[in-house]
Amino acid sequence: MRPLRRRRIVLIGLILGAVAIATSAMVYGLSQNMSYLLTPSQVLAGKAADYRSFRLGGMVAPGSIAHDPHSLQVDFTVTDGDHTLPVQYTGILPDLFRANQAVIATGHMQGGVFVASEVLAKHDATYMPRELQQAMAQAHAKHHVVMPAPEPTP
Repeated sequence: MRPLRRRRIVLIGLILGAVAIATSAMVYGLSQNMSYLLTPSQVLAGKAADYRSFRLGGMVAPGSIAHDPHSLQVDFTVTDGDHTLPVQYTGILPDLFRANQAVIATGHMQGGVFVASEVLAKHDATYMPRELQQAMAQAHAKHHVVMPAPEPTP
């Protein structure tokens, strides 16, 4: 084999190796930053065991909000109609946070309690992610809950 041809083969091999390393680093980085949205039923079924951090979506159960008077800790329960899951959050809650409202909390499970690092509250169900909306619709259909028709937007 000629020296020029050997250099070209080595150069092509190095370029392919660099592309493979860059691609694998990108795939690894993206997989570590993904955040999955689960409902309380899915969490209690064990689907959250594979995730270090995930999003919990559902409705705030009525009468479940308990504020600690000496700190910013708030305990509440999230439900999807079938199951409930206790949530613990330390921080300032969004203004729209209240019972019977959709909520998405980011965090992790710790001793049977979802410890949230971020809580997002929605003013209505029109902004709910598709996966959560489908899971809530299934729970409502299972329990024969009639949802009011959405109001038309002007």
